[in-house]
Parts: sequence; C-alpha cells; structure tokens
Amino acid sequence: MTHPYNSPKELREPLIYRIRAGLIMMGSATKAELSQRLGISFPTISKFIAQMEKEGEIRFTGNDDSSGGRRAKRYTYDPEYMLGLAVFLEKNETNYSIFNCIGEVKEQGTQPSVLQQNTQLLEQLIETLIEKYPSLRSIAVGVPGAVNNGTIIFIPPYEQFLNYDLKGELEARFQIPVVVENDMNASVLGYASNFEIESESLVYLYFGQNGPGSGIMVNGDVVRGSTFFSGEISFVPQYDNRSFSQALHAETHHHRIQLAEDSQIDAVARLIASFAAILNPRAVVFCDDEVDEALLARIADQSSAYIPREHIPMLIKSNWRHDYLTGLQHLALQLMITEG
Repeated sequence: MTHPYNSPKELREPLIYRIRAGLIMMGSATKAELSQRLGISFPTISKFIAQMEKEGEIRFTGNDDSSGGRRAKRYTYDPEYMLGLAVFLEKNETNYSIFNCIGEVKEQGTQPSVLQQNTQLLEQLIETLIEKYPSLRSIAVGVPGAVNNGTIIFIPPYEQFLNYDLKGELEARFQIPVVVENDMNASVLGYASNFEIESESLVYLYFGQNGPGSGIMVNGDVVRGSTFFSGEISFVPQYDNRSFSQALHAETHHHRIQLAEDSQIDAVARLIASFAAILNPRAVVFCDDEVDEALLARIADQSSAYIPREHIPMLIKSNWRHDYLTGLQHLALQLMITEG
C-alpha cells in the first residue's frame, strides 16, 4: 500500500504528523535521515523521537555501522502501535478489515447487512472489535450514497439513513476519529493508491447492487463537488426523456445490472464520451465482475461513434472490493497519522 504523504500540504501539518508519516514510509531511519528527508532541524527531530520512544510509538532497532564518529541510532515505527478499521456497507452484507499502520491486515470478515436493518448492528460490530483490538485508533466507513462531511445526504433506497450524521454518532459513542466516504470515491482512491498513479485523472464506474455510481479523480484529487453530489451518474440525462439509470433499466434496484443489450452498451458509451469530453481522464475503471474484455471492446467501439477514438480513455477492469477496502484503509491511515 502506498502512503501519499509527500504533497506540499504536509508542510502545513504539525511536525509530529510529518515525523510519524516519514518513519512509516521509510520503514526505519536515523535522526539525521529524518532531518534531511523532512527538512526539520536535528534538535527538533531529536525532541520528538525521544517523546515517541518514551510512549512506545517507535522502537530503537540498533546502531548503524560507524564511519569514524559516533554510531547513529536507528529507529522504526511500531506497526502495532495504532490499528485502523475499514468497514463498507452493501445491500447484502457488511464487510470489515482491521489493519496496522503499514497496511498489514490483522482480521477481515463479513457481517449481516447494516443497510437492511439499522446502525445498531454497525455499532455492535465496532464495539466488539475495539474490545478485541484496544489500539484501534481510526475508523473509515464506506456507504453507497452521497456524504457531506460524515452526514449521509443521498442514499436510495435506504431512506432510514437519509440525513444521518454517521460520523458524529460513531465519534460520540467510541471517542475514535471516523471518516465516512462514498463507496466510489473510496474505490477510485484505492485504485490510484494500488497502482501509484495518485496524480492522474480517473473515473471508476460501478453498476452495483444499488444502482450506478462513479468515483471521479482529477489530477490526483477526488472530486466531491460543491454539494457533495459528484459521481451520482444515475441522474445524467440521456436520450430524449431518460436518465442514465433509466437507460440501464436500473430504476428498481432489485437486481444487479447485466450489460447485455445494445441499448445498455450505448448508454454506457455515451457516458464514456461525456466523461472524455468534460474531464479527458486517463482511464475509466470498471468492476471486474461486471465486464469482460469483449464487453469493454464493444463499449469502446460504440464510444467512438460519439467522440474521436484517440480521446477515448483506457477502459480497464479491476477488483472493486479490493480497491474499495484499499481506499478506506488509505483514509483511515491518514486519520491515524493526524489524530492517532
């Protein structure tokens, strides 16, 4: 798993966050290496290292070979010092993963669907995991809906969760920092992280259990929009009187979409052409259990009816569940480092 802590934004973050991220990313380091890598003075590094070692956050792992002077002490971050929890809520089940701060998975599992019932199931799961893993320091929750700073603002067909402040409720109960994210935003983040292309422009498409959705990344930043509604592609108007969702026959949400009819492929091709004309992304990523190579070739051919072929993005497939969990882990790791 990659750790995107190299941006100019880190220059504005408190020093402890940068030192923590630097040690995790480097694996091990001396004070001099950290000072040079992070651009922080040696005395300041030394002060923080002493405090972090005292609190058990880092470990002294030995002295480097001497080059004539005093042998430099080498430190490594204790990967078990902080653990994170990633949970994603789907129509038929709730999936979770416990992992340490270098991304190693400690436990994964599946529980009954929270969306079919209520958040008490989710709270019971989190409570059980906190009892089992006392060093859990952050939680990332993925939902199939639009999210405004932790509040779910659009989540058909689960109206019982509409305008629900899931972040606030969980933080109030467990006193652990929580991030709540749209499923496709987390997925595009996870895909970019897996392939170390965090500066690219990408679109992730999923037809899913709850109707179509997309995650959009522009120049490495996930686009959420002014009202946090970006990516709700079911509403994109197509043809004379049908939306993209209606063109796919996805109004009922009772079953997953199977792209088989020419009209469905045409609807997706028009959407690809729209993304190409507006964003010109490098790639559009599909869920690998919804498409195969032959279907992607048909979509690309049909897209070329609407936009010159040289501007059609790469159409590729990926493991959606893996990307989704990776994106949530990425978000939980950021919380861990900045609030742990």
